[in-house]
Amino acid sequence: MKISTRGRYALRFMIDLAQHKQDAFTPLKDISERQAISIKYLEQITSLLSKYGLLQSVRGPQGGYKLAREPGQYTVGEILRITEGDLAPVTCLEPNASECERSPACPTRKLWVGFEKIVNSYFDGITLDQLTANPATLDYTI
Repeated sequence: MKISTRGRYALRFMIDLAQHKQDAFTPLKDISERQAISIKYLEQITSLLSKYGLLQSVRGPQGGYKLAREPGQYTVGEILRITEGDLAPVTCLEPNASECERSPACPTRKLWVGFEKIVNSYFDGITLDQLTANPATLDYTI
């Protein structure tokens, strides 16, 4: 499993909003400059995150983006599943995958199921609040 640029940039974008949390909306230009991510790329990401209700947005001179919820209510897993799709490590575990004829006797199926549980549990256990805290105080080990 490899997290794409879109997933990594979405996390950086959401962390930036959490770090610069204000009552006002943050212009995309400001985030683009702080994160060194093109506005065009951020527009694609914000469109997707807005579609799933993670962001609030306003157009115009005072416009921009802000989190729709408190930072502690967002998990890394939620953000990555929106931007990456399912986090299944193999095709046969993806939603709506056709049943593999080898599945009942597959010697590695339980391995992949266990790995998928660990990945989802890990990412679902980390919030934006934690990612904006002092990195020296955090322990991301399982």
